[in-house]
Amino acid sequence: MEAAATIITAVVILCWLQFSSVECHWRLRNPRQPNQTEASTRPQGTLLQSNDKLQDRFYRNTCPQAENIIAKSVYDAVLVQPGLAAGLIRLHFHDCFVNGCDASILLDTTPSGEPVEKTSRANVFASQIFKYIDRLKADIERECPGVVSCADILAYATREAVKEEGLPYYLVPGGRRDGLSSSASNVAGNIPSPNESLKNMTQIFLRKGLSIEDMVVLFGAHSIGHTHCRSLFNRLYNYSTTQAQDPSMDFAHSLYLKGLCPKAGPLFQEVIDKVMVPLEPITPSRLDTLYYTQLLNGEGVLQSDQALTNNPTTNEIVKRFSQNPLEWGARFTNAMINLGKVDVLTGQEGEIRRNCRAVN
Repeated sequence: MEAAATIITAVVILCWLQFSSVECHWRLRNPRQPNQTEASTRPQGTLLQSNDKLQDRFYRNTCPQAENIIAKSVYDAVLVQPGLAAGLIRLHFHDCFVNGCDASILLDTTPSGEPVEKTSRANVFASQIFKYIDRLKADIERECPGVVSCADILAYATREAVKEEGLPYYLVPGGRRDGLSSSASNVAGNIPSPNESLKNMTQIFLRKGLSIEDMVVLFGAHSIGHTHCRSLFNRLYNYSTTQAQDPSMDFAHSLYLKGLCPKAGPLFQEVIDKVMVPLEPITPSRLDTLYYTQLLNGEGVLQSDQALTNNPTTNEIVKRFSQNPLEWGARFTNAMINLGKVDVLTGQEGEIRRNCRAVN
């Protein structure tokens, strides 16, 4: 009995050393096993599964303070600018889904001279985030010139943003290299729009080597942050040729959104289009599962969010996460690690940019 107790104690201590106490409690009670849905919907033979060139603590010898510098910077920045956390998570997602996680979204220009990703309408939210990444890159360059890639800086900063919004710390493997190209024309079809259908969203995620469950998990990032009224206008007032409003919306919720985003004449519509609406109004600065409860109540803000309840498979996942916040938290951090491995450049591919806005 004493030997068994000693073994159990050792297991618990090792778990706490690697994970937070909350996540450790969940992992000990629920060993990570893909459920039948996840196993059957994850693509086989993708870069996500086979890439072994990214490593935990990648800069431990070449720039040992890099992750600490980024952690302190994000902590300080979020105190002053709370919306930064949601912006970093969204920026990382948009980067990885177009050309892979190569910091191509940060480029102002490329040798080809064509419009770059950041000029796409899907990325207009990020102007202040780009400036923050510039400051963060400068801090890292002062410590270790020419060592840490912009792609890794964005991945590490995103992990810190997730932590600041209430989820456990997790290891992010490093070793990404920065891309040499960026094209606004590649954004369409790779970044789901606010009105995207579930079928199209599923195809986009599967193409990136992510599962249907990963998709539902990662959409939980919409428990923080805001959207503009212009993203809701069609859903509220011009849904289809036969229905002005999306019929899946809860009636009281639709009145709430219309109060924030009223239909106006041409003189005022441009102003109203820019009004910010919280994606989850109860805890808009905390990553949690109220987002999923909101969807089950017909209170999703974006049409693409509410679409997750339109299919039996995704609806069951939504229900499960709404009832199991610890499970969702553990799955979310794991999905973020998987996201950060999408189509990465490693080894001698790409480069380590000196300035995140331009190729060397």
